[in-house]
Amino acid sequence: MQVRTIEVRSGEDFGRAIAELRRRRRLTQDAAADKSGISKAYLSKIETGRTSALLNHVVRVLRRLGATITVSFEDVTI
Repeated sequence: MQVRTIEVRSGEDFGRAIAELRRRRRLTQDAAADKSGISKAYLSKIETGRTSALLNHVVRVLRRLGATITVSFEDVTI
């Protein structure tokens, strides 16, 4: 299993990562959305950063694409 780390600083970064993973799995938006139980329009909005995906939807999409997500937070002083 290949592990790839992607630094996500925005919804657009996350969406691009989802789109890249979907393409690597050779899935259309229709197929990926259908497998994930969301609409193609919603997946498109996630991939283009036009909407913030709910965490449960993110996990579902990644699971259907055969990937997992690991979240880490830097300790930042404001």
